[in-house]
Amino acid sequence: MPDPRSEIVRRIRAGQSFLVAAHASPDGDALGSTAAMGFILEALGKTFWLINDSPAPPQYGWLELPAPLLDQPPSDAYDLAIVLDCGDAPRLGGLEGHLDPARTVVIDHHLGNPGFGAVNWIDPACGATGEMVALLAKDLGVPLTGPMAQALYTAMATDTGFFSFSGTTAVCLELVAEMIRGGLDVGEVGARIKNQWSMNRIRLWSEVLAGLSLHGHGQVGAIRVSQEMFSRTGTGPEDCEGLINNALRIKGVQAALLVRELPEGGVKFSLRSVGPVNIQQVAAAFGGGGHKNASGGKLDTSLDEAEATLISALTKVVEPARG
Repeated sequence: MPDPRSEIVRRIRAGQSFLVAAHASPDGDALGSTAAMGFILEALGKTFWLINDSPAPPQYGWLELPAPLLDQPPSDAYDLAIVLDCGDAPRLGGLEGHLDPARTVVIDHHLGNPGFGAVNWIDPACGATGEMVALLAKDLGVPLTGPMAQALYTAMATDTGFFSFSGTTAVCLELVAEMIRGGLDVGEVGARIKNQWSMNRIRLWSEVLAGLSLHGHGQVGAIRVSQEMFSRTGTGPEDCEGLINNALRIKGVQAALLVRELPEGGVKFSLRSVGPVNIQQVAAAFGGGGHKNASGGKLDTSLDEAEATLISALTKVVEPARG
């Protein structure tokens, strides 16, 4: 079989009708990649539907989509489902049972993705799935301009910490340069991405960061978010995007964790690290996954227990790195 990237290009050229999906509760990379893939298919004259188990986050309400974001496929009459930025099938949420694996291709950059489609292009070396979608656009002869460029920039910028994370690649920056030459205003799009906060979010972050704690000789930063905090501030999970990075801004912190209480019970956790500290192995030990410096998962336990368990695990990881 040809390499996955070439095979996906072939299947897109051969097909006429497509589903485009990404992980539930989409972040900037998932939503931006979804929009960009839709614009690619539109440029090629294809029929397509954008689907996600969750609505688009309010902070990305400005991002232009080439079609409405549906919560399920309108029918089973499609040639190919393109699943983006999804580390495994369960992350699709309720969409998982609607997609036929034999007619599914997966494009993703998460380490540990098992590959759950007929064709799986998994490249953890890429800084964002949006980077891979941009390369696909070039393969298909679609220029990186207009609303598609805005969507791709949103995907790449948000998943690389505005090109500051260690996973940022030269290819990623070269693609952005090409989009700038094509007319992309990075100042305008960057402001739209960053300047969408509500006062309620400010109140949430203020309360949460007041409780930030340090462990492991100051090398592990821990942040916790309870359902009561959401209720008090009138916020929701979407207001936590980027919150964990504040722990890494503290001098000496090498790894950070955020534990968020779920309304149905259990805890969702996010892990971040810098340099050689590999927190993907920590997430994997608890059934999660992701990248060397950015991972996450869920635990069926209380907020207190989850925080204590993960602090212990992260402390063991940073100690060898400290030497």
